[in-house]
Amino acid sequence: MSTITLILLAAGSSSRFGLDVKKQWLRIDTQPLWQFVANRCEKTDLFNKIIITSSLDDIEFMKNYADYTFVEGGQTRQQSLKNSLAHVDTEYVLVSDVARSCIDESFLNTIISHIGKSDCIVPFLNITDTIVYDGKTIDRERVKRVQTPQLSLTSALKEALLSKEEFTDESSAIVANGGSREFILGEESAHKITHIEDLKKLTCLTPPSNDTLSGVGFDVHAFDDKGEMFLGGIKIDSAYGFLAHSDGDVAIHALIDALLGAAGMGDIGMMFPDNDAKYKGADSKELLKSVVTKLRHFGFVIVNVDITIAAEKPRIGNYKMAMRKTLSALLNIQSQRVNIKATTTEKLGFIGRGEGVGVIANANLKYFDWTKI
Repeated sequence: MSTITLILLAAGSSSRFGLDVKKQWLRIDTQPLWQFVANRCEKTDLFNKIIITSSLDDIEFMKNYADYTFVEGGQTRQQSLKNSLAHVDTEYVLVSDVARSCIDESFLNTIISHIGKSDCIVPFLNITDTIVYDGKTIDRERVKRVQTPQLSLTSALKEALLSKEEFTDESSAIVANGGSREFILGEESAHKITHIEDLKKLTCLTPPSNDTLSGVGFDVHAFDDKGEMFLGGIKIDSAYGFLAHSDGDVAIHALIDALLGAAGMGDIGMMFPDNDAKYKGADSKELLKSVVTKLRHFGFVIVNVDITIAAEKPRIGNYKMAMRKTLSALLNIQSQRVNIKATTTEKLGFIGRGEGVGVIANANLKYFDWTKI
């Protein structure tokens, strides 16, 4: 059999999906949807290589899950496909969308059985309803609902995509370039997830795991004799601030590390490097907001957080409730799920000598439960 590369497109923003969670990061048990689809395809042993296109932010996180070839996508589906084709060296390429999540081995074999019969093999579904276009009823027998995966001769597809015209599928590009395509009957099980209600049409998808994911964050900052002090998102009445690249909010920094740790997303230094000038003097609340947004996009829900602040000075007892309310708003959880504790080190160490503050934070996450929407 000729060698085949599989390209799975997953670089979309899920703008039509209607949720903060990107559909490619919905969990099927513990697997994100893109990995679930890739694993199903990999188990068929039909492909020499699997390439997954995604946004640059997503790719770094995807690499923690699997060892496929990841390629940064473009602004359009076609650009993402062109980026991926640069990594294809097999005679044929099968292109599909991660949103077509329930494609099974028998369907893949049916498509591949037509290899060599045309420049592009295209599955389609017939139309059973009456079709009205521009006010006129048209012959539904002449209308096809085109699906993916589509199997293409790699050279034909690469040449077709040299055009500046945008196409919504591979076969349209190939035919516009003078190539040939063969239509074969598709399958209803290859339904594409575009809107939330589409999830109910895909029986292969199982609910997300109920696992609780826990993370711990720790950070310290020395005092500086100038600047303002921010702690837990609150301005503290103090004659000194923290020595730091950003505003030095050590409590939020520890909290960010706890959240990233629970999600398996590295640490604050990876996301906001202290050698990057754009984070100089940054408001830590804004950093936390961006982390919370990323967590939602990647399919996580924050359950609760618990923060312990160790300091001989300043005294923060009067600020704890304000911290709780501020952080709960930033985290989009109820204030009772944000716990703030204060302690000292009994005069021991740099904290005990009044040279700085240390914070330990704990965070718990769950997977977003798409079955309850």
